[in-house]
Amino acid sequence: MSAETDAVLFTLHETLASCSKLIEAGDYRNSDQSIAELADFLESISESLIAGESENGDSENAAVEILTQIHEYVASPALNQEIVDALAFVLPMAAARFGCASTRSLELAGNVVDMFVERCNPRDMFSVLCEAIGSPSDLFVIPGYFIPLLSGLMKVLVLIRTRHYKQVKVAVPVILNVLKDMSSKSYDEDTDWEKLFHNATGVAYSIRAICVKLEGEDKKKLHALLGLYVLQIMALVSVVMASTRCLPVVLELSDLLQQCELSYIGLLTGCEVDMISELVLGDDSEDSIDCFSQVRLGAAVAVIWGYKAMEVAIAAKADLTTVIVELQGNCTRRWEALAMLKHIFVDTNLSFELKEHGIKFLLCIMDGITSHSYTDRVDYSEYFATLYTGLQAIEMVIMYASDSMLRKNAFSAFKKVLADIPASVRFDVLSALIKNSDSSSMVAILLGCFKEEMLREKNERNSSKDAVLNSEVSQATLFWNPCVLELLEEVLRPPEDGPPYLPEYSDAVLSALNLYRFILITEATDNSNRTGILSGEKLLEVYKECLLPLHTLVEAEIENAKNEEEESGITCALNPVEFVLDRCIELVQHKLKPL
Repeated sequence: MSAETDAVLFTLHETLASCSKLIEAGDYRNSDQSIAELADFLESISESLIAGESENGDSENAAVEILTQIHEYVASPALNQEIVDALAFVLPMAAARFGCASTRSLELAGNVVDMFVERCNPRDMFSVLCEAIGSPSDLFVIPGYFIPLLSGLMKVLVLIRTRHYKQVKVAVPVILNVLKDMSSKSYDEDTDWEKLFHNATGVAYSIRAICVKLEGEDKKKLHALLGLYVLQIMALVSVVMASTRCLPVVLELSDLLQQCELSYIGLLTGCEVDMISELVLGDDSEDSIDCFSQVRLGAAVAVIWGYKAMEVAIAAKADLTTVIVELQGNCTRRWEALAMLKHIFVDTNLSFELKEHGIKFLLCIMDGITSHSYTDRVDYSEYFATLYTGLQAIEMVIMYASDSMLRKNAFSAFKKVLADIPASVRFDVLSALIKNSDSSSMVAILLGCFKEEMLREKNERNSSKDAVLNSEVSQATLFWNPCVLELLEEVLRPPEDGPPYLPEYSDAVLSALNLYRFILITEATDNSNRTGILSGEKLLEVYKECLLPLHTLVEAEIENAKNEEEESGITCALNPVEFVLDRCIELVQHKLKPL
């Protein structure tokens, strides 16, 4: 033991003795001051140890010695209960700080906290532990600090005899806000994240144990609160930890899900999430609601974990086959599932491994649909926002996944979901996706989907003379309508009234030109004008306001590129645009001649 550690231990012993004498003497004013000095002293020492101001080995040894002395002092049967109660306000937090020094010190810190839990009033310790968990200094926002405190809290909760729901509703936001704050930090496999989430899950089991003792409305509300807590932790652990390391925690959480009577179908459609959220949150403040901000992600990822690992579904007592079959047979429930799965696809912190399983699960649902039947009794436009945001989420996987197979599967899922949308809504959804995309490549892909829809309708018309007449969808909502030209003009003539940016936007422009040329040729060949593309006014408008300005821009960009080092790249991007643009101009000029 170093001389420095000896000095610290001596000061600690003297300060503890001084606090005890003052409390025994009833000198509360001076005892409060003495306890505050003890807290400041221990905080200063713990910060110097954890900050690395001492040699690493010395820091660990010093922390172990300090924690051992604190434990021995508090464990003494001769220590007055009043003294224990007073020291409880500072020593559990101090012990948690020293516990960050090493694995051994972490264990001893847990023993100190447990000793206070054993000797103090549960309600008092509940307040002490919640305060300690919710107010760490910046240096101690690490797993090791919270592990012994959460361990103590899970023990305290089951010891409280009354007002259980109120106490749990105080503790849950404190824990979740800390975990949420820490989840924004980088994951280090050498730290104690697993123990941290294990103890956070241990708190859930304590809440579950309380639920068993309750009846009526209190039990119902506490069950709902437990469900939200479990879903939020499910989301956080899936974001923070590597999948192989977090599986034990996911198994525990899945076991709790079934004990909360939450089913995979209820989670995946969101109905059970909405139900327990309404029951718990109601008119709560924004701060209370914020701690549950990822429960929908947690609900979706809980099901995907069950799809990914059979043991997880078994722990949740879930039959995934039944869930999939139910979704395949009900379009509105499929769309509700898409609304939940989108939380997986858009979360930038979630691993692409889980996104990949989410896409595979979605494909599994979509591939098993035997028919797309819709009813007149439902206004499917109500699902526009759900379908639009769901497809937007899949777009993010298509654009940002590094794995080519995942991108391919995501695009396949995108097209299958698109095909699942009633024709009365599909045009509007696809148009909105095109208008609101910032990616030239994605706009090009979406315009390709648009062209496929137009081809499909054209083939249907050709195969049945009465196809359009028998359609119960108004012509204005089908793909062959004047709105398609407005959409193309937005690409070729952006809202800023200037030409599109080239060569950056060349993919979108090329796809728009190809679609315009396809519509023009098809309408002329069929001697039809469903889109209005053959009207003299529209031909002249597109010619003067879109095609000619674009032609001037393309030629200028190609000419400028000749004097730049990146000439070949720019030329390769613009040559196809120039070629198709010239064909469009020729076609329009030909149609304008008779006029």
